[in-house]
Amino acid sequence: MKYIAYCRKSTDEKDKQVLSIDQQIAELKEFSNREYLEIIDFVTEAKTAKTPGREQFAELLRRIEKGEAQGIVSWHPDRLARNSIDGGKVIYLLDTGKILDLKFPQFWFESTPQGKFMLNIAFGQSKYYVDNLSENVKRGMRHKLRIGIWPSKAPVGYINDSRTKDIQLDSERARIIKKAFELFSEGRKSFTETSLYLFKFGIRSSSNKPIKSDEVRRILTNKFYIGIMKYGGEYHQGVHKLFISKQLFNEAQKQVIRIERPRRNGHDFAFAGLARCGECNAAITAEQHVKKYKNGSSQIFIYYRCTKKLKPCNQKYIPESEMETQLRKIIDDAALPHQWANDWYKWMDEDEREEQSLAEENISKLKLEIETLDKKLNLLLDSYLDQVIDSETYKIKKNELFEEKLKINEEITKIQTNGSSWLEPMKNFIGSVLSCAKIARAKNTSHDLAIMAKTVGSNFFLTDRQFVPTYNLGFAALCATPSAQRKSHGLFSKTLSVSRQGFEP
Repeated sequence: MKYIAYCRKSTDEKDKQVLSIDQQIAELKEFSNREYLEIIDFVTEAKTAKTPGREQFAELLRRIEKGEAQGIVSWHPDRLARNSIDGGKVIYLLDTGKILDLKFPQFWFESTPQGKFMLNIAFGQSKYYVDNLSENVKRGMRHKLRIGIWPSKAPVGYINDSRTKDIQLDSERARIIKKAFELFSEGRKSFTETSLYLFKFGIRSSSNKPIKSDEVRRILTNKFYIGIMKYGGEYHQGVHKLFISKQLFNEAQKQVIRIERPRRNGHDFAFAGLARCGECNAAITAEQHVKKYKNGSSQIFIYYRCTKKLKPCNQKYIPESEMETQLRKIIDDAALPHQWANDWYKWMDEDEREEQSLAEENISKLKLEIETLDKKLNLLLDSYLDQVIDSETYKIKKNELFEEKLKINEEITKIQTNGSSWLEPMKNFIGSVLSCAKIARAKNTSHDLAIMAKTVGSNFFLTDRQFVPTYNLGFAALCATPSAQRKSHGLFSKTLSVSRQGFEP
């Protein structure tokens, strides 16, 4: 009788007693030599048997049905099946005579009613092990949720600690996510820009590309960041450390709603609410018209016009396509000339190094002061223990020294936290003006255009079908004439270090 040996080891099996595939092959070879079995082939598979669908196992059964072999050799019945369908197939092939014999070094089998009954029990025990393991995992997850621990993959900004089996803060990524929340809630970043910002700092998809806008939205609306865990449709209170305040989270949600504002009458007009009429100061509204042609096709046109609710107004409508063209030019005009960027970054790097050196020097001095205070506290304690000073004097002096030490520690923290505080807004400004050209020239980004337009300018007015903004500070210089731009470029180089007093683009 000919046999085919089947060896399986699933990568998700935690049972250390299950032999590796190489070990199973070695054991089966020794077993076949001892039992004088003719094994014509060894079939191996690294896949779980909890569910049907193993390709090599299915091919093994097809070869048996074709008559290539009449028996199967395996380490144990649970290598063949851990689900009722695959186990039933093996039993059925025994019933129909396609399989004449099964051999296991660790299990005794005879092709008799009693033998099949015992084999069925072995398959059932294997399935029970899988089901029980799954229930234990679910029970463990429910327990984690009850005590406030997230039982699954940690959201970005956190990591799964394999040692403690809980969620820990990923300090580096947490800072990036927090900054993304801040920029988005301020209206300075769209979903697309937030994705590019995260990509810049290493938060990207598995294919090494910027994450999609939907994933950005999920991050910005995930209540996990304010301590609320949603699992299996239920909310649970988490005990993980937070780095997003409820106020910041709520501001981000308001911005999400503004971007995804409810459609009016089934329409979603990208530039609605962006400008006012330059003649009467009334709001600019939008409307949609559908033109139908004789051949049955139709075309949609969107127009923006003054509501004319404040007083009589002579302003005419403007097509959305024309408004979009003007907006793209407004944003593109505010783009940073590339030859400027390197200069600005170079100046900031120089100032940052100077400030960092100064900060380190100041921190070193403050730490020396702390060491001096520690020595005084130790001397004070020795004097008290030697009964040189009384208890009341000791407490008063100790409190004075302790408060002084606290103030110095606060000063160190302030320097470490707020050092070069003017640089970050400046870098964000440069990042915005560098992205202007990309946003202006991208396709199908009307909503991103509207968001970027609010970053670039404010008080937009529509007069005689011309879209006129008041450029925000910083962007105005970039939109000036070439000669004025050169003056602005020189002005930035001279005043960049002064900007550390407080730069707000």
